Amino acid sequence: MRIFYALEILAILSAVYASAGDRAHEFQRCSFLCNNRECKNPSLTALPLALRITRWTCLDNCRYNCMHEITSNLIAAGNRPLQYYGKWPFVRVVGMQEPCSVLFSLLNLWVHVMGYSKIQKMIPRTHPLRSYYLVWSVASMNTWIWSAVFHTRDTSLTEKLDYFSAALTIMTALYFTGIRFFHLYTPSTPERTSSARIMAFRVWTVICFFTFIGHILYLSLLPRFDYHYNIVFNLVIGLSHNALWLLYSLPTSISFLKRFSNRPRTYRPRVAGRAAVLVILTTAATAFELFDFPPWRKAVDTHALWHLATAPIALAWYRFLILDASDPSWKGIR
Repeated sequence: MRIFYALEILAILSAVYASAGDRAHEFQRCSFLCNNRECKNPSLTALPLALRITRWTCLDNCRYNCMHEITSNLIAAGNRPLQYYGKWPFVRVVGMQEPCSVLFSLLNLWVHVMGYSKIQKMIPRTHPLRSYYLVWSVASMNTWIWSAVFHTRDTSLTEKLDYFSAALTIMTALYFTGIRFFHLYTPSTPERTSSARIMAFRVWTVICFFTFIGHILYLSLLPRFDYHYNIVFNLVIGLSHNALWLLYSLPTSISFLKRFSNRPRTYRPRVAGRAAVLVILTTAATAFELFDFPPWRKAVDTHALWHLATAPIALAWYRFLILDASDPSWKGIR
């Protein structure tokens, strides 16, 4: 389900802060001259309020203007635009560096707000997975808030908050999926919970908690952010999560796990096939990240389109989780 959060990290491949555009002599000379001309006396060249609120500096503004001046010249000459500091040239809107990615991040946020509301209304309070789904939903909202902030203004801090929030959501998804498939949840009658199940639940919780904390500490304490490790970590967690849902969707003839603790292994809900479809759609959406091209009208790039694609997929996941939680088999577990 959360593999598209893992694939958010694939965008980091373009975040190597040295690109052909910013290394070019023309860009460096333009930025240097602009800085000397306009930034020596800030009181004479005050930036608009929107740029000050979004933490643009005079030098940042010089680089932005030089980038677009050079890009316009390249396009007029029939040449391909260059990337600057790992990003394509985007037209900013009220200080937002990537306005379409911001907009689509907010769209995803809205989907999760609606999903949270649906879980509250449609999954009974006594359901053993309800609280886990709500926690995951809140983690997802947090992720898309920081995604919007990061695409508004790319700084070292907003980058880390975006990536760490995405990692938290992926780990939360794997955590509740493990609880779902290995039946580590607590029924509404706790006395029916075996000591072995309680111990397994605690071990799984500790593993997930310290895996995430270790991930954050490792990336935070390094002198330089390890982008490659970050990609691998999120992909491994996301693919593990998706693998469990694929096992859930297998035909009864090759079922490897019991979908419900009170049902035989051969029991397969009608909605089981949807899990495989959603995993495939989620993976297919990553094609937007793999086929990178300059932004259309300096506004819409593949990363923004990928954010747009994740919104309806997330909505479909909520519908699926609610259908799975509505299976009659849960009545004997609560």
